[in-house]
Amino acid sequence: MLYAMFFLIVLLDQFTKYLAVKHLKFNEPIVLIKDFLKLNYVENYGAAFGVMQNKKYFFIITTLIVIITIIVFLKKNFYHLSKLMKVSLVMLLAGAIGNLIDRIRLSYVVDFISVRFSNGYEFPVFNIADCFIVISTILIVIMILFEKYEV
Repeated sequence: MLYAMFFLIVLLDQFTKYLAVKHLKFNEPIVLIKDFLKLNYVENYGAAFGVMQNKKYFFIITTLIVIITIIVFLKKNFYHLSKLMKVSLVMLLAGAIGNLIDRIRLSYVVDFISVRFSNGYEFPVFNIADCFIVISTILIVIMILFEKYEV
């Protein structure tokens, strides 16, 4: 089940990025919810919030270290981890690989989900891989804080 989830997340991420390139690049953003949610094509050469622009090799190496660490940790501790911790680590792994594919293939990450809050703050544009990275990281932190990561 974890393998299937991993491949589905990576496929969903890459497919939605393909659609973003096909339908959003060189076009106006698509408004889904007025003054809140739109689809807007962005090429992100940096990390979250656009920091560290044009550090492609740094991000590739760092991501590879994270991926290897997660795989080794999962293999070593698989039977001691809770089901939710395994799922969270696989979500994190899939999200990292989804963005790594872009960095290697394109030299940037395709972002396309744009959220604007009622106070006028526009959250940095993100993608499906980013969603899984953030959600899994929050889950992992909560499980560690409440010591619910082991069986």
